[in-house]
Amino acid sequence: MQTASTNICERLCSKSIHEISLLLNIPQSTVSGILTKWKKLGTTATQPQSGRPLKMIDRSQRMLKRTVRRSC
Repeated sequence: MQTASTNICERLCSKSIHEISLLLNIPQSTVSGILTKWKKLGTTATQPQSGRPLKMIDRSQRMLKRTVRRSC
């Protein structure tokens, strides 16, 4: 049994970037970027960004900071 992604791939595998762009009505740069990502990483999922991760402050800490600021 073929899945939807297999069916789409079979239809688009032999097409050029321009033809895929016209068929899907999306920019050629988007098609090119997706194909490059697929060839390089083997996936189109969003990858984690480099750099320092954002510190997540939980709700109780925010409430405490707000209370301290108001009382000062």
